[in-house]
Amino acid sequence: MKTIQLDIVQHKGSTIVLIKFPVDTELQSILRQIPNVHWSRTFKAWYVAYSVPILHQIKKLFEPVCTIDATLLKEHIPKHTHSTKSTVIQPETKQKFDFFVVWMRSRRYSENTIKTYTEALRVFLQYFADRPLSQITNNDVITFNNEFIIKNKLSASYQNQIVNAIKLFFGTIENISINIHQLDRPRREWRLPNILSMEEVASIITSLENIKHRSMLALIYSAGLRRSELLALKCKDIDSTRMVITIRAAKGKKDRIVPLSELVLEMLRTYYKEYKPTDYLFEGQNGGAYSEKSLEEVFHKAKKLAGVRKKVSLHTLRHSYATHLLEGGTNLRYIQELLGHKSSKTTEIYTHVSNQAIQKITSPLDKLKMNK
Repeated sequence: MKTIQLDIVQHKGSTIVLIKFPVDTELQSILRQIPNVHWSRTFKAWYVAYSVPILHQIKKLFEPVCTIDATLLKEHIPKHTHSTKSTVIQPETKQKFDFFVVWMRSRRYSENTIKTYTEALRVFLQYFADRPLSQITNNDVITFNNEFIIKNKLSASYQNQIVNAIKLFFGTIENISINIHQLDRPRREWRLPNILSMEEVASIITSLENIKHRSMLALIYSAGLRRSELLALKCKDIDSTRMVITIRAAKGKKDRIVPLSELVLEMLRTYYKEYKPTDYLFEGQNGGAYSEKSLEEVFHKAKKLAGVRKKVSLHTLRHSYATHLLEGGTNLRYIQELLGHKSSKTTEIYTHVSNQAIQKITSPLDKLKMNK
């Protein structure tokens, strides 16, 4: 009988479920049914963001064909998931949950936001599956944070997602005991992003021989694009006459214009002649937009070929773009517009990772007269 092994670990500030098994086409085909599953070179295993529903989905998919070794999970799984207590959401709650999804779509929330909120909310509602919504209070949220979030060492950002989902959901229904205005978010973690040097960016891009892959990474860095923004680009969004790129309906449903690099334009022209995209600028093998997972794999392959050992992701190219602009003397207000940030506070983080001012500071040690 085939066996898969499950484990829960902390990785880059998030809690993930590792799924390990020998190379097997049947198990890999089942794995593809799990949303947002990725390969970790660090752990040499597949992984997905941790949540109770994900654990149930993995169990449901794999149990018919293999044995699941989850001994490493036992201390992580909250008691309510394997006790006699029901985790099936009550019909009335399910009805309001389904309406909440419809309501978010009517308000034009992005599908990514809807998915994030519904997954987070489902975890919370399953924790109190034996309680009607009208009886859930603010104290229950505190209990949930302590007995589920903190006990299972889940990140503050995940806790913040839960609180956001609770506030939005309970704000749409009546006859409740919970006061959404008194819900506290966790203290925000202050982490500086890792930044690539200009030489490292160049080595990552030039390490790839495939013009399509090289063009994608170069375009992300040259214009400070988010992954989703690159993949949503259409051929018509590249304006070589005005030398600008139009980013449409990006985060916050905002359009913006960013400069088009001359070097990137040359790369795109070479790429276009070879691949001849018809709609999306970067299309998948079967048409449509290029996949997020494939783009991530392109970056990590390039990083490995370039010999870059820093713990960085595809999004680091955007961080590096902003930092290099700041170090080159570009006004912070312009950088905010180029990145599409709603608040200047978001952009100000790059002042903390820029070497421009830091390198001008002389350590007092260098002024000491010390005997050799």
